[in-house]
Amino acid sequence: MIWITGNKGMLGTELSLCLKRRGLAFAGTDRELDIADPAALAEFAAGFSDAGPLGGPLKWIINCAAYTAVDRAEDDTENCRRLNTQGAAYLARCAQNSGAGFIHFSTDYVFDGAGIHDGDTGTLRPYRADDPTEPLNVYGLTKRDGETAVMKNNSRSYIIRTAWLYGKYGNNFVHNMLRLMKEKDTLVISADQRGSPTWALDLAEMTIALIGAVNSGKKIPCGIYHYTNEGDTTWFNFAGAIYNNAREFGLLPGPVSINPCGSKDYPTKAARPAYSVLDKGKIKAALGIQIPQWDESLRAFLRMKADEQDP
Repeated sequence: MIWITGNKGMLGTELSLCLKRRGLAFAGTDRELDIADPAALAEFAAGFSDAGPLGGPLKWIINCAAYTAVDRAEDDTENCRRLNTQGAAYLARCAQNSGAGFIHFSTDYVFDGAGIHDGDTGTLRPYRADDPTEPLNVYGLTKRDGETAVMKNNSRSYIIRTAWLYGKYGNNFVHNMLRLMKEKDTLVISADQRGSPTWALDLAEMTIALIGAVNSGKKIPCGIYHYTNEGDTTWFNFAGAIYNNAREFGLLPGPVSINPCGSKDYPTKAARPAYSVLDKGKIKAALGIQIPQWDESLRAFLRMKADEQDP
């Protein structure tokens, strides 16, 4: 049995549907179960057994629960830390006590975005899983501390950092752009932050592939991995790709002008990393997988949305 926390969020919902399509047994919890309450976690975990109400035994806990309101976290540090650090630690310990593997999702925001220059070319290279972290904001700090707490509490943990996540469920950049493109004829989007958009479906399928590999006996070292879609872009160019595909697929009623700006022109309460491209070499080598390009996955996602709207 697999237990998904945060199962009603963007990634949790996608994972749940992927598991259901594959006929894999799982149970999901969301806000009704406080992940920062170790007693509540232990009580729920006790329901996983051959004779228990949830079926069992428990083999994996996948933590999709998190505090993700990046700007609000600057004034809500206690609650952000409670979920992202303490809750992650308690879930890791619960998995350890249950003899289960643990998968925890983290973020590119653990890095400061200054980037690391390649010694041979002098250009910025993608961040590797073992590069030093230096969060710029409360959200990133609590996620980084959550990573440390997870590994301290359960050595059988896999931590997967991702970035610029979007998908069918929940609030995200693609949904926001599609809404604004229907409401306005001109948008101004940041062109000086660089990262890799990631379709939640691709991330969910990789997570299931990881579980399948470990369950089949493949030796996948525990620790920190990176997963985003391949390639990188700016928010401005990401918005442009959303617009072009959405227009092609009939998702937008009319033309929209998209103009670039600098981050300083639209300051936010929480600082964002200017460069947060992640190196996926470690996860590709471990699982022997190919990762789709970000623009290919975006196109597939928007085509799916268009198909769902057809009568």
